[in-house]
Amino acid sequence: CQPKGAILKDRVTICDTCVEPGGTALGAQWVTTLSEAVQASGLEVEIVTCSCLNMCQSPVAFALQGAQKATYLFSGADPAQDTQDMLGLLQLYADAPEGWITEAEAAGRLRLCLQGRVPRL
Repeated sequence: CQPKGAILKDRVTICDTCVEPGGTALGAQWVTTLSEAVQASGLEVEIVTCSCLNMCQSPVAFALQGAQKATYLFSGADPAQDTQDMLGLLQLYADAPEGWITEAEAAGRLRLCLQGRVPRL
């Protein structure tokens, strides 16, 4: 989960071990779909995985980070339905001063998955 060098653009880190009881881990698969959607949208976002974001009670979890920006932690994402909402969230984050999102309607259902926000350093 450690970044290699300085973060130059925004980053989404998706847990690749998140799984519902009896289910399969969906985070790693979402990375592919989401990466393609981000590239098609023209957003400057890096999509990576990490094994365990410690949000196991409500998979799929992901973090949103950027240089000199607030960090967000989400859980309960549904890769089957949240890709478009993720694009909305990423656009909000890209446009927000210091990453501080104040109006999250464009994030759709994902705004209800927010678990925490940490101010920038």
